[in-house]
Amino acid sequence: MANDIKDIAHAVEAATVMGLFASPPRILTLGEPTHGVDAPLRLRNALFRQLVEREGYRAIAIESDCVAGLLVDDYVTTGAGTLDAVMERGFGHGLGASAANRELVRWMRAFNDSRPAPDQVRFAGFDGPLEMAYAASPREALTSLHRCLTDHVDPGLLPCTAGTLDRLLGADDRWTDPAAMLDPSASFGRSAETGELRLLADDLGALLGAWTPHLIAADSRDTFDRALLYARAAAGLLRYHYWMADTSPSRLARLTGLRDQMMADNLLALAERGPVLVHAHNSHLQRDMSSMRMAGRPLEWWSAGAIVNARLGEEYGFLATAFGTMRHQGVGIPPPDTLEGNLYTLPDEPCLVDASELAAALGATGPVRRTSPYFGYAPLDPAHLARIDGVVFMKDVPED
Repeated sequence: MANDIKDIAHAVEAATVMGLFASPPRILTLGEPTHGVDAPLRLRNALFRQLVEREGYRAIAIESDCVAGLLVDDYVTTGAGTLDAVMERGFGHGLGASAANRELVRWMRAFNDSRPAPDQVRFAGFDGPLEMAYAASPREALTSLHRCLTDHVDPGLLPCTAGTLDRLLGADDRWTDPAAMLDPSASFGRSAETGELRLLADDLGALLGAWTPHLIAADSRDTFDRALLYARAAAGLLRYHYWMADTSPSRLARLTGLRDQMMADNLLALAERGPVLVHAHNSHLQRDMSSMRMAGRPLEWWSAGAIVNARLGEEYGFLATAFGTMRHQGVGIPPPDTLEGNLYTLPDEPCLVDASELAAALGATGPVRRTSPYFGYAPLDPAHLARIDGVVFMKDVPED
């Protein structure tokens, strides 16, 4: 069996990745089984450079705040701001502290220097403006959308003034109270102000759609796409805050599903612009239903990848990454009867294996699912192989 696996393993390169598909995917996703490790991000960076240089890809999207990510895109396309500033303010989830993410942004800026806009590489966050401990205020998304419409549409058509939005939004800290993540009574999401803001966000988004021809003609497509992003983020955040105040047993399952729905909407918008490499946790990109335990409850929801795959079909591709060891987190050599244990016979360099060929090599009974002593690492489920295009295996992952 081990020899069979070695025979079907290849270097992780653009050519071998493209060989998994009948045609290049519009959305090519590369998952990771944990966060906070730079080794898989550096592999992602190398693959992205090859996809740009050899396959014509011109965009990358990562699991980070979609609104904050606009600062990074401005920097890599125009040089606006400084590298230090965009690393500090342009990422969610603390991802700006990653040396590998910094290397990615620096390379993108260098690649774009002196290139015409149509040939430049673009950066996007595709997560909602959400953190593990709180959800952001909808202020930036709502006011930015309102400002865009004010610049291009008859003021009499706007459903409210900027002052009305400011009054209803109030202080940002009433939206971002960390206690609201687990305590519905601490959420501002069922307030009268939130109800008014949800209606106004809907009206502003509808006005944006109704004036699409004028907005695109009067400005650039980029400006219009940015306004659409603000509209999605505002509506998504307000919806998320509303359900944070829910007291039913399905509250957390609904919130995880809403987050991935926001991710999916952003990915589908990016797909309209051209092929994009997407990097996030495997659980957000897989075609199968995702699951986890939170606050003692088992949760299930459809991931962003499952939603996008249902819409795009063969234009969606999923590469799942698995690790052999993470010794600094107590994850040692995997048992030989696990998926990772079989893959551990491969060489030290990262390898790509066609998932269907891997399933055939493992045989009808297949391996068991590995368990991890570190809660932050999620081993691959062998039952998912039939709905994965390729497995990227990193044998020994060092501490950065």
